[in-house]
Amino acid sequence: MADLLVLGDCNPDLVLSGGDVEPAFGQVERLVDEARLVIGGSAAITACGAARLGVATALAALVGDDHFGRFMLDALAERGVDVSACATDRVRPTGITVVLSRGDDRAILTAPGTIAALAATDVGIDRVRDCRHLHISSYFLQTALRPGLAGLLTAARTAGATTSLDTNWDPDGRWDAGLSSLLPLIGHLFCNEQEVAALGGADRLAQHGVTVVMKRGPKGATLTDGRQRLEAAAPPVAVVDTTGAGDSFNAGFIAGLLHGRSPQECLRLGCACGALSTRAAGGTDAQPDLAEADAS
Repeated sequence: MADLLVLGDCNPDLVLSGGDVEPAFGQVERLVDEARLVIGGSAAITACGAARLGVATALAALVGDDHFGRFMLDALAERGVDVSACATDRVRPTGITVVLSRGDDRAILTAPGTIAALAATDVGIDRVRDCRHLHISSYFLQTALRPGLAGLLTAARTAGATTSLDTNWDPDGRWDAGLSSLLPLIGHLFCNEQEVAALGGADRLAQHGVTVVMKRGPKGATLTDGRQRLEAAAPPVAVVDTTGAGDSFNAGFIAGLLHGRSPQECLRLGCACGALSTRAAGGTDAQPDLAEADAS
């Protein structure tokens, strides 16, 4: 039984960094310092971060029957994530994201593949009922999962679990896709500043009964629930790559919830995990354990 069940994307990131990472068309070749194939996908990175913090974590996702899919499942298992809830699609390829990283910023190119194909029926209602916390990642990318989310969230809450959702960016720019109807079923909504603004602001979102946790990068994070506003600072670090920092933040915050910590402490732990994760290329190699995060 997993304490945390994460639903969403499971695809590798090809991180290109150093040198001149901005491409130029016209058959111009530019050199970068490093290319690394690493664990990607908001859900997968969150799951790895939570497992690193000592949380019994399972991931429900869909991968292709190919090298990238096997790479992801093996890498997640090596980091202590239960991947028995991950399904394999025999037709569609595993998605992949190319990250052009220049330290404090990045550009992202994604081939969706199986990323958007996970359905509620792939997850299984019993798994949802058995977890203590259900987290949904990359909501706007999960087009096949969205129709069944209300049922999964209701089942989790009825069984006594807490819930959270990270919107990530909406490629269509519509900024709803049924999200507003789900907000009363979501305990914590994770967004960055740009996403919160696109959704109408934290105060407006909190009117639906959801606690809004806004990630602000090196400026830390804020929490708004309609009654109070809390803030936490991010510890200073030497940034190598910001890929997955927001997902590591999610892992820290959720770990705090599962450990019974106060909202202020959850916010602080999230900021620590997000900041510390930027010390290495990719989203998982520098994720801290609980002792390191608490000491930061």
